[in-house]
Order: sequence, then structure tokens, then C-alpha cells
Amino acid sequence: MMRKAAALCLLLVFAFAGLLSGQPAGTDLDLGKTLRADYIFSGTDKETGIALAGLHRIEGWAGRRVNMDVLPLRGNGQIVMRMQDGDGEYSRTVYASSFSTLFQEWQATEEATRIRRSFENVFLLPMPARKAEVTVTLFDVHGGISCSFSHVVDPSDILIRPCGQAPPPHEWIWKGGGAAEPDTENLIDIAIVAEGYTEQEEGLFMEDARRAMESLWAHEPFGSMKDRFNIVAVKLRSRESGVSVPREGLWKDTAVSSHFDTFYSDRYLTTLHLFKLHDTLAGIPYEHLIILANTDTYGGGGIYNSYTLTTAHHPGFLPVVVHEFGHSFAGLADEYYYDDQYSDYYWPDTEPWEQNITTMKDFASKWKDMAGNEYPLGTNPLTWEGRRDAPAKVKVGTVEGGGYMSKGVWRGAQDCRMKTNGYPAFCPVCERAIGRIIKFYTEEVGK
Repeated sequence: MMRKAAALCLLLVFAFAGLLSGQPAGTDLDLGKTLRADYIFSGTDKETGIALAGLHRIEGWAGRRVNMDVLPLRGNGQIVMRMQDGDGEYSRTVYASSFSTLFQEWQATEEATRIRRSFENVFLLPMPARKAEVTVTLFDVHGGISCSFSHVVDPSDILIRPCGQAPPPHEWIWKGGGAAEPDTENLIDIAIVAEGYTEQEEGLFMEDARRAMESLWAHEPFGSMKDRFNIVAVKLRSRESGVSVPREGLWKDTAVSSHFDTFYSDRYLTTLHLFKLHDTLAGIPYEHLIILANTDTYGGGGIYNSYTLTTAHHPGFLPVVVHEFGHSFAGLADEYYYDDQYSDYYWPDTEPWEQNITTMKDFASKWKDMAGNEYPLGTNPLTWEGRRDAPAKVKVGTVEGGGYMSKGVWRGAQDCRMKTNGYPAFCPVCERAIGRIIKFYTEEVGK
């Protein structure tokens, strides 16, 4: 369950392929290293602040090596690295990414009207080869800038802390293309992380990790494009088995300190301890995270370009882990609605950045080209080819209801993995959106 606000692009009006074209010069970035940037986001429902908490250096870069200066989606926030131009201004973009945060979700809760809180956030960036400016920008629900913070990073800074020399126990369970060694430079790297598993439960975690992987492959377009991924299972060990359930007074000592009842919502399972999470994973090559919680209590959460966290032993585990990864990997919105949120996330004056919902403000940028047509499920959505067993066809249109709102937001089909656990697949709109993101990470835009 991921609640997100619509946002406008910081730099230019943004089409999916992006307008920050061109690739950074080879001397701008040291792709043999990762710069981990830690921030604190804080404020209330009306105030937003950003502060730098620390910088870390990690050997190796597992992020994308194509489209590095292009935004994959607008997101609720953006982080951009720029180099100096000939006039000494930091104006030349060499890396850009977008994201969502728990902090921005919290800002839309009632609690944010009466208290100030802070949240940890971590971003993995390519190491600049020389001084560069990093800018973090957050947006409000109408797409306006709520806060922007810039700072210069000098890669020779003695206070950039090295880490990752002793990575945790891990096992590669999928190497794209059947390679003997994982190609972490050209493929998309997913880490499946153990949460609430003791050392004695390591075998159970490995079984759960493989089940999660197979559930991804059972959904298009992940199945037909699985050779573009690597998956590593990270065997973090917890002192206690299970995870924390605050409403029951149950607090456990676990690897990444996750808990239910986030924002007082029973089934919202998250971790607020992102510094600890990334500390424990240092030295593992990863871009995207799936955290498996050793519990049969229903729940989960997915935050775009942050992490997926879901229960591993509830009967709904397999569809839920795919649903939540739809959030964290592809930035898809929830398509269900309850009309019980404290404040609305989507407004008629702003087109959502998520590719699977629309307010009709700019429907042409979404799936207008697909509306009225039928598409076969279970095929590669970039070609609509693959299976030969006449899969079911779904008609794409505009169905009102989505993004937690029954009115004013439309989705592309009657049902979808992003709407209900019982539906067996992503709808064609979501299939295409996911396929585009996979292609974005592995092919240069326009090729």
C-alpha cells in the first residue's frame, strides 16, 4: 500500500522518455564506486526540511549505466547530480533519479497537523570523479516544490566514510542470462532481504526468497524479461523470530527493525530505520530491495525507489509481494479505493505521475493510445507477443476509482494486480508501464 502525491518535474515538463538527454562524459563519474547519501526529511503537514546526515563510499556501482541523466518517472521527489559548466555553474546533469518517501505520506496524515517528525532517507548515487552538486527536491500534492536542498560533494572529502568491506552472508538465486557470475553492471540488481529470521531459520528464508522470485516470474512482463535481472538473497540474521506488532504490545529485536501499524494502520508494515537497513547491506550489489518479514500477519508496504516489505507466511504472500514490488520498482499507484484517507492525494488540477492512474488532466500522456483496444495478458507488453496459447484478453478503457478515491481518479481496466490480490495478473496498462521501466534500466532511451 503506497500513498503518493502527484508532482511536476523540477527542471522541464517531463514525458516518459525524459528531456534531460545525452549521456554524461566518461570523466564525470567514477563507476567503480557508489556514493551513499543519507538525509533527514522533517516537518509537519505545512512545513518541510531536508538535512544531510552523512556520506558513505562503497566499492562498485550496481546502478544503471544507461539513461543516467534522465528521470525514469517524475516521482514525489527527485535527486539530481550536476557538474560545473564552462562558467563554473553546476548546470550539467550527469545523474538523476526520482523517488517517494514515507515522510511525504506521513505529511498527509492527521498526526502531521499537530506534531513535527523526522524520517531517514538513503539514496545510492554514482561517485562523482570530481566536485559535483547534489540537489534533493520534494513536491507537494499539487506538484509544487515543498523543499529543495543542494550541497557540493567532493569525492576526496576525508569524511566520506568507507563501508561494505564485510558484506553479510548472501546467495545469488538468479543470474540473468544464465551467466556464471552475475552481471551487476548491465542488469537490474534486486536484493531479497531477510527480516525476522533467526540463524536457525536461514533455510526457511531461502525457500521464501525463491517463492518470491518465482511469483515475480509468473507475472508479465517480469517473466519474459527475467534475463535482465539478477537476484541475490541476503541472509540477515535477527535475534528474535518474527516482527514487531505494536498494537499487540509486541516489539521484536530484528535485523531492520520493521513493524506493523505504520501511521496507526494495522496492515502497513514498514521500517523507518533506513540507515540501519543500508548499513547491513553495504557491500551487496543492489538497486532495488524486497524485504521479507517472517510472519503470517497480513501486511506490507512498497515505496517507489526505496523498498518493498511484505509478510512471507500469510496465504496472500505471493500476490502481495508482486503488488508491492509494482510500487517500489515501477512506481505504480494503488488502484483500489476506500475514501477513508485524511486528505486527498490526487487533485483535478494535477496529473498523477504514476503511469496507471489519471485525473484526466493530461490523459494523453498515459494510456489514451490504448483505450478501446483489447490486449492479451501474459505477453511481453512492449511487443504483445510471446505466448501461443491464446491468453485471455482485457479491454483497456477508463474505469473510475483508484488511488484510494472512488471519484476523480481513473484506472485502465476493471481489475488488476494493483487493485486486488485475487486477480491473476497486471492489467495491460500496468504491464506496459513495468515493461517501460525495465527497458529504461537496460537500454538507452530512443534505441
